[in-house]
Formats: sequence, structure tokens, C-alpha cells
Amino acid sequence: MPRHVPASTSIVLEPHQVIVKPLVTEKGMHKSTRNNAYAFEINRLATKEDVKKAVETLFEVKVLKVATQNRKGKVRRTRFRLGMTKDWKKAIVTLDAEHRINFF
Repeated sequence: MPRHVPASTSIVLEPHQVIVKPLVTEKGMHKSTRNNAYAFEINRLATKEDVKKAVETLFEVKVLKVATQNRKGKVRRTRFRLGMTKDWKKAIVTLDAEHRINFF
């Protein structure tokens, strides 16, 4: 089975499928007030262009920059068993100065 998927057969995701959930943390709230940057957990198949389009359509804002990270799952222990949390993808979206997203 080939590892490389040609661009012509790439999967097209809808905006509501790209963004899994916003990451509301202390560090994220600090970045949103200082740098106007917001963090989201996104679909692992989504690209930076997909994230930009999804945020612009869902929240009606202007996106300047998107940075993505692939996060590894952590080892968790329950009694006598070891398990893993799932791997996930994170996007940090920087907005234009005049736009804001209110999560609360």
C-alpha cells in the first residue's frame, strides 16, 4: 500500500469537520489577549488552508497565519494496565488586529 497520497485524491473536509474543539486554557487565553492568537484541536487530515477557511467561515473573522502541531498521545495507567491517549493535531490561528473570537 503506498504511503504517499496524490493531491488529486485528497479528502475534502467541511468547516465543521476541520475544527474538533477550541482549546480554552490559561496559556491560550493569554495568547488570545496578547497576540490575538487562538488554539484549536483540529482533524488530523486537515491542512493549514483547510483550517484557515474553516475559521474564517465559522467565526466570520480574517485569519493572518496558521501554525499546526502534531501532538503525540500520552501513556496513562489504570490499575494494572497501561494505555495511550490518542494522537491529535493542534492549530494556532493568528487573527487580524480588528477581529476577535469570544468563547464565553
